[in-house]
Amino acid sequence: MTPHHILVVLTSHDTLGHTGRKTGFWLEEFATPYYVFRDAGAAVTLASPAGGQPPIDPKSAAPEWQTDATRRFDADDAGRDALAHTLRLSDVDAGDYDAIFFPGGHGPMWDFPDNAALAGLIEAFDAEDKPIGAVCHGPVALVGARKADGTPLVAGRRVTGFTNGEEDAVGLRAVVPFLLEDRLRALGATVDNAADFSAHAITDGTLVTGQNPQSSEVGARAVLALLVAGRLAKGEGIV
Repeated sequence: MTPHHILVVLTSHDTLGHTGRKTGFWLEEFATPYYVFRDAGAAVTLASPAGGQPPIDPKSAAPEWQTDATRRFDADDAGRDALAHTLRLSDVDAGDYDAIFFPGGHGPMWDFPDNAALAGLIEAFDAEDKPIGAVCHGPVALVGARKADGTPLVAGRRVTGFTNGEEDAVGLRAVVPFLLEDRLRALGATVDNAADFSAHAITDGTLVTGQNPQSSEVGARAVLALLVAGRLAKGEGIV
């Protein structure tokens, strides 16, 4: 049976607002889902708005933030080569994939919200009831997407993402262009958060959102569960 094909989209933005510091995607939020998907037999393709090597948040590469998944990725030549050659987002066809997943980091707060190609891609997945997953700041990818009737994609749906309290805890409330939690609420979403920095993911239909880095594994496994359920519903088995 053909394996599930999952598209993972990473930020191309590397500047942390006005601070003079660098940002990008959070390494663990990418590495953990990457291996959850790969170990389940899925094919994973990487993309980013600009294509090529997406920026890794330097802080997430520091020794104190390493996990089994990040260390595994560091030793994975094929994985690091795939990361260095991500597809350009505008060249991606939603029809080639069964699910899409957005790791966080602060970079997405700048290059995901107003990206027309990204919004169109999400809308295409939603229209075909394909799983859409995002973790931490990754749910900011959803803010520009619309339903067929023109209303925000997240309106009326239960979601989570990096909370206002978590943004305060990392000292970046005044740096990010807006607070993700506030924007999701303003778009009509029901934001359902757990305690700050605790593992928490929500599945609403085919939409999966995880609150923070601690939620990357549970969020990725929820996307896999939707893919398996979809195949079972079609009588295709679980491979």
